[in-house]
Amino acid sequence: MNKRGSYYRYLNRFGWFCVAPAMVLYGLFMAYPILSSLYYVTRKWKGMTNTFIGLGNFTRMVQDKIFQLSLAHNFVFMFIQIPVMIFFALILAVILNQGIKRLRGAFRVIFFLPCVTSLVAYSVLFRILLQSNGLLNNIMINAHLIADPIGWLNDPFWAKVTIILALTWRWTGYNMVFFLVGLQSIDTEIYEAAEVDGASKARQFFRITLPLLLPVILFSAVTSTNGTMQLFDEPNILTNQGGPANGTLTAALYIYRQAFVFNSDFGYATALSYIIVLISGVFAFVQMRLLGGRDK
Repeated sequence: MNKRGSYYRYLNRFGWFCVAPAMVLYGLFMAYPILSSLYYVTRKWKGMTNTFIGLGNFTRMVQDKIFQLSLAHNFVFMFIQIPVMIFFALILAVILNQGIKRLRGAFRVIFFLPCVTSLVAYSVLFRILLQSNGLLNNIMINAHLIADPIGWLNDPFWAKVTIILALTWRWTGYNMVFFLVGLQSIDTEIYEAAEVDGASKARQFFRITLPLLLPVILFSAVTSTNGTMQLFDEPNILTNQGGPANGTLTAALYIYRQAFVFNSDFGYATALSYIIVLISGVFAFVQMRLLGGRDK
């Protein structure tokens, strides 16, 4: 009994020894920044200067028109790009699940490939394609669809369209894989019984497929919403840090500017970050109430 107890104590200590490096890294790079942010959110901190201002950062945020503009851009991308992306991901998943049998694996890889493509590589590709004299404008002009080149990267409206196109291209295949897994987990006997009852393909889709896919749709909606609220890379690289004229500036990019580019005001940047976390949590709660409650 003593030997067995000593052996288990040895295993317990060895286990703690194995996880200790991960715990130290987590404490340094996750737990400590989160806890320290509770301190800095109430201060005007610019490196050497550290002044307590209470809720001053949040008062400043209410009056900050540029932050409100950047937040509005996040909402535009969220309410337009996410539904479009989920729609195309669902359609592609249904086609691969029912219409394509032999090359399903190859098409799955082709559609999934954009989300593992280097961000810099695909951003440079989009910039080349969407220049004023780029390939897309030349094709549309030669096809007599437009008379003058479209300023995809120079006009605030078309720059937003460019960001939406880039996000949709990159993440549709990622969500398609989840939908495809969800479709393959649905028992085929349900569809066979529906066909016996005379249900059409459209009726089967809306009465069987969609209700059974609600958990997957909820997962996709929540993760996509969180990603959109943290959108940084595409506007930073594609439109040159949120240009033109802050036309694609997002909240995450504005927070980065406040912390590291213009003001170096880490306290204010921390307060803005908490607002983004709060908004993301509210949207996740609403989505879970609207979609998650239906599976009960």
